[in-house]
Amino acid sequence: MVVRMRATRAHTRNRRSHHALNGARLSVSKDGGSVHPRHKALLDGTPYRGRSVMDKTKKPVKSKPVKSDEKKKEKKEKSAKVKKSEKK
Repeated sequence: MVVRMRATRAHTRNRRSHHALNGARLSVSKDGGSVHPRHKALLDGTPYRGRSVMDKTKKPVKSKPVKSDEKKKEKKEKSAKVKKSEKK
């Protein structure tokens, strides 16, 4: 079996030179002068490209969570149906 060549310090550092983190790209809006990330629509009601993305007067609609008892009943019903079909 061939032994791989040892990675020298120079090779290691050259590879790791691409791992550096860059700072956030921020822009200043023309309307209010607020600082925001580029090409991102913020959900706090600030305009993006002349339009407000989120209307603050409307509240988001949340779905009702399914109770665990209802889930258990559904599972029992399904298992009962399967058992009946197996007996036939």
